[in-house]
Amino acid sequence: MEVYFDNAATTPLRREVVDEMRNCLLETFGNPSSSHFYGRAAKAKLEIARKSIAKHLNAMPKEIVFTSGGTESDNMIIKCAVNNLGVSKIISSKIEHHAVLHTLDDLKSKSVQVEYVNTTKDGKIDYNHLEELLIEDDKKKLVTLMYVNNEIGTILDLELVGNLCLKNHAFFHTDAVQGVAHFEINLEKLNIDFLSAAAHKFHGPKGIGFSYVKTTSEIKSFILGGSQERGLRAGTEALPNIIGMEKALSISYDKLSIERQYIQSIKDYFISSLLEIFPKALFNGCCSDPNDSTYTLLNIALPITNEKSALLDFQLDLKGIACSKGSACQSGSNIGSHVLEEVQDKKYRSWPSLRFSFSCFNSKNEVDYLMEVLRDFKN
Repeated sequence: MEVYFDNAATTPLRREVVDEMRNCLLETFGNPSSSHFYGRAAKAKLEIARKSIAKHLNAMPKEIVFTSGGTESDNMIIKCAVNNLGVSKIISSKIEHHAVLHTLDDLKSKSVQVEYVNTTKDGKIDYNHLEELLIEDDKKKLVTLMYVNNEIGTILDLELVGNLCLKNHAFFHTDAVQGVAHFEINLEKLNIDFLSAAAHKFHGPKGIGFSYVKTTSEIKSFILGGSQERGLRAGTEALPNIIGMEKALSISYDKLSIERQYIQSIKDYFISSLLEIFPKALFNGCCSDPNDSTYTLLNIALPITNEKSALLDFQLDLKGIACSKGSACQSGSNIGSHVLEEVQDKKYRSWPSLRFSFSCFNSKNEVDYLMEVLRDFKN
């Protein structure tokens, strides 16, 4: 049996998305920047997709900028805030995705001040500390905080942070890669200046995503070349991928209520089944809390011996079970999770931690199969 519990790393494509992309590849091959019929046909499809994506987020079409994914979007927004908007101080956290953290490291070497807001032991942002950092000086600031943490699933209060930024005249960017298509986001009502998203997190293709850039933000092109994307992102648009992304996003939002309820039932069943085998299992952060964490993932520290721990990854892979030690971007590395280092008590560091993430394509039978495998590791 093969079981895929690594949906936070990437998701399988919906068949409807594949069909839509195939039709586009075969029938709409023109360059959207070309003025002839083939180009105009491609441009029309491009703008229809942009309008649809904007509508789902209650944004304006001209505020959606297509990119290659979350990493490019994060880099573009953060660096353009410094280069174009005069930001000299950035407030973030130490549990962000490396696309943000490594960008901040690069900017620190260029004399940009970076401050890290405190996080609680359950992985939440200390909002009082955030406010203190916002009011401590008159520098032009950018706050960049992840909406849904990709390792432990903690949800950021977008409304609260947005209001704090508005009150203190700071720009607000959120890496919403794990949140878009899984939660409703109303950009008209939220005080968000910038947002990053990636299609492959919601059953769309890899290599495509978008940035939300509020119209009042006067950023310039991050990638230089042609005048595509209103001059904000040069390069011929990957139309089949954009069409696939729009289709995936539309289906996800159309089915959001039903699929969310279903996925939550899988997660609940997973928790109860695991605790029957490992009553002392630790849920890292607040990932087992349905109010403060996403319904799509769990990050669990298992109370097993070091001897058995060394065999755990091997056995799971051998049995056809896919999960993750942390984020997919860290796989193949011996470096431990920077997120768990911040939120996990030291006495549990010797326990192996695994991230299991779910989608509408998972089933309780798959959970049962996993539990059979894990039962062999019970001390």
